[in-house]
Amino acid sequence: MIYTIGGLHLSLGCDKPMDIFSGWSNYLERLEENWNRKITADDTVVLLGDHSWALKLEDSKKDLEYIHSRLNGKKILVKGNHDLWWQTMNKMNAFVESNGFDTIRFLFNNAYSVEGIAICGTRGWIRENGEPQDIKILSREAGRLELSLQAAAKLGGEKVAFIHYPPIYGSEENVLITEVLHKYGVKRCYYAHLHGASVRGALNGERAGITYKLVSADGVGFDPIQVN
Repeated sequence: MIYTIGGLHLSLGCDKPMDIFSGWSNYLERLEENWNRKITADDTVVLLGDHSWALKLEDSKKDLEYIHSRLNGKKILVKGNHDLWWQTMNKMNAFVESNGFDTIRFLFNNAYSVEGIAICGTRGWIRENGEPQDIKILSREAGRLELSLQAAAKLGGEKVAFIHYPPIYGSEENVLITEVLHKYGVKRCYYAHLHGASVRGALNGERAGITYKLVSADGVGFDPIQVN
């Protein structure tokens, strides 16, 4: 089976507690209980960004170790806006390999075939007031998504997109992202990023032939959502 959840915001290697926020009390215990109750070693979980508050790759070790050793299954990690520790694929792959975190893989300009589903995605971005730097980042992320979908097309099966930022929120739509989704025939898109009160404005349903689903940790009660 495939599951997904996003925005764990782990801080086991730094002093950045999340339980000071409403709804996050005992969240690690709740996450482990929900996760390990239904997810087995044979299952795969796509984690949609904001995995760790670490600033450097070496400082993410305790958080990645937690994901590897305390949570069942195989994990595919997508970059989030707070994942400042994120490096090149070569560096990250070498890091998890050297630490024995063999249940962790990264989704970054690539795709994975799992149980007949082609898993693809990117971080995404949001456009704020049309600033040029935001447009530049949006174009780059749309390009990354296209690279991932091109890889997914070669794998075959249903292409399911996993994006950290919401492609659509309220009246705002990141058309550079949604155009790529439509171009490659994506019918399902999971996203995260939104927490707290912003969850209420999330799109959970169909828009122009694509079904969107928010899977932020607190938005789903720290309980991974089944994909297939």
